[in-house]
Amino acid sequence: MADGIKDKVAIIGMGCTRFGERWDAGPEDLMIEAFEECLQDAGIERKQIEMAWYGHCISKVGTGPGGTALATALRLPYISVTRVENFCATGTEALKGAAYAVASGACDIALALGLEKLKDVGYGGLPAFDSGAGPLNSQTMPNISAPGSFAQLASAYRAKHGISYEDLKKAIAHVSVKSHANGVKNPKAHLRKPISLEQVLGAPIIADPLGLFDCCGVSDGSACAIVTTPEIAKSLGKTDLVSIKAIQGALSNGEESGFNQWDGTGFATTRRAAKMAYKEAGIKNPREELSMFECHDCFSITEFVTYEDLYISPEGGALKDTMDGFYDADGKIPAQIDGGLKCFGHPIGASGLRMIYEMYLQILGRAGDRQLKDPRLGLTHNLGGFPSSNVNAISIIGRYE
Repeated sequence: MADGIKDKVAIIGMGCTRFGERWDAGPEDLMIEAFEECLQDAGIERKQIEMAWYGHCISKVGTGPGGTALATALRLPYISVTRVENFCATGTEALKGAAYAVASGACDIALALGLEKLKDVGYGGLPAFDSGAGPLNSQTMPNISAPGSFAQLASAYRAKHGISYEDLKKAIAHVSVKSHANGVKNPKAHLRKPISLEQVLGAPIIADPLGLFDCCGVSDGSACAIVTTPEIAKSLGKTDLVSIKAIQGALSNGEESGFNQWDGTGFATTRRAAKMAYKEAGIKNPREELSMFECHDCFSITEFVTYEDLYISPEGGALKDTMDGFYDADGKIPAQIDGGLKCFGHPIGASGLRMIYEMYLQILGRAGDRQLKDPRLGLTHNLGGFPSSNVNAISIIGRYE
């Protein structure tokens, strides 16, 4: 019976660009920037990489279809390069491919790289996907916007748990304030200015109750990882190993939008993926065992409900935990310690690996001014699509025992 990949794969190197409006760099430049840091960190030669997975979501924005762009930009040694795409979980999907290849014995050393170059095309949010008959949003879903769809989580959550509009508004504002305070300390973040609770509450409304500071921005960026087995890592002289404890995903199958069992207060896929990830990693009580996590804070309300979907806050307990500072930098389990999507923006193909990069730095004690005290286990969570139809990916990494 399959028992997963816990501790079968070690991350020996990671790299991440500065995220932002990177007018100074093309897609290839961003790939190289992340890869050079990663390769130096791994302490290996380019020719030792045997397979690669390239996460890139929007084929018309940046490098086109296929994996040739990655192989060419990095001058990889005529190896297999597989391009993967899974909406906002694309970066984690790339890592999963590389990790599974190593765990299966298909190769000894593999690369995963995620990239998105979005600012150059001049739009203000995620681009519409072309379904063949025209852009998805304007043709088949004309009345749905991302802020509008996710804002409905707030209404459903308030109704279910009997919370006032004002109390929930303050709680999700605290989510944004917390993340910006963390982002100030991260030189690779796009937005590095603190914001106050008053600023968030007084900002223009985008989709009630979400204001301007409750929504993540648009940016360019790339991140990557090199993985191998723990045994090979040790033979390369690595002594302080970070290993993958779990990588799991779950995709909507139509039940949320087709039946009435879903109450609209969270994500069924997150809960399913979380259960599988905890089982694979051997985690019994995430509230006590996790040291930190990065969740998909495309909007502040998304992060808020994810606290419960990850089984960290009890059902209906996210508001109290938020206002008690449970997820703050000095709280029990810091969330978005690097600033999150809120401060990095969301270059789709890169976000999953960018999250893992922060967990990796924290576990190795290399996070600088934002370093946490002796973190052991870190979780990352990606969410793509809409509340009623989405993809989810969860990874857990930690010290190799």
